[in-house]
Amino acid sequence: GKGGVGKSTVASHMARALVEQGLTVGLLDIDLCGPSLPHMLGLDQSKIHQSSSGWVPVYTDSTKRLAVVSIGFLLADKTTAVVWRGPKKTATIKQFLEDVMWGPLDCLVIDTPPGTSDEHISVCEYLQAFNPDGAVVVTTPQGVALSDVSKEITFCKSIGMPVLGLVENMSGFRCPTCEECTNIFATGGGEALATAVEVPFIGRIPIDPVVSQCTEQGQNAFDTDSAASLKCLRTFAEDFARSSAGASSSE
Repeated sequence: GKGGVGKSTVASHMARALVEQGLTVGLLDIDLCGPSLPHMLGLDQSKIHQSSSGWVPVYTDSTKRLAVVSIGFLLADKTTAVVWRGPKKTATIKQFLEDVMWGPLDCLVIDTPPGTSDEHISVCEYLQAFNPDGAVVVTTPQGVALSDVSKEITFCKSIGMPVLGLVENMSGFRCPTCEECTNIFATGGGEALATAVEVPFIGRIPIDPVVSQCTEQGQNAFDTDSAASLKCLRTFAEDFARSSAGASSSE
């Protein structure tokens, strides 16, 4: 999706929702110039360690059900700028996929930067042999975001990447007191785009102060009363887990 539409927020909560379904999940951050997942997951002080078998990912807790890899774990501090050209980015993404001891995973969620550039092309090429399930596209209701997102959907279709669905983020404001949702921006644009380009509409996520606070503090919003704001992600995770179980049993 376009920059600032909440891709990392959706990716981190989607990963947590999948873990909720009993899956073992990998979360890979390939936004090399602006990594935010370590902060969103409360892992700012964590580092990736090198072993004789490769890099060891950072786990969110002792269950080791959610493994995270981000360039943010390799930087000296949060103010360090990553100034790399395409070949260096491509090589790093290849390392993240091939040299990390991910262990047995039920699924791998990949958080990408805005646009359709080196990072997207590289990760799609490397994963092509594994027949990835597809991409989830994130937008906000405004027209400028929808215009950019439609290009990303076109990109996915042009390279044969299935689009699992579209999420309309920041769709209204959910009052933490009365729980009423007010459409302070436009609304419905994401659903209209999904219908126009014939991709599934996953649902809307409103602006919710509690969810925002959890994201800033590295906490799990599914453990709060504002989990209702993320209902569409939980439903998506339930459907994905169900279809994965069905596919496994038929093999």
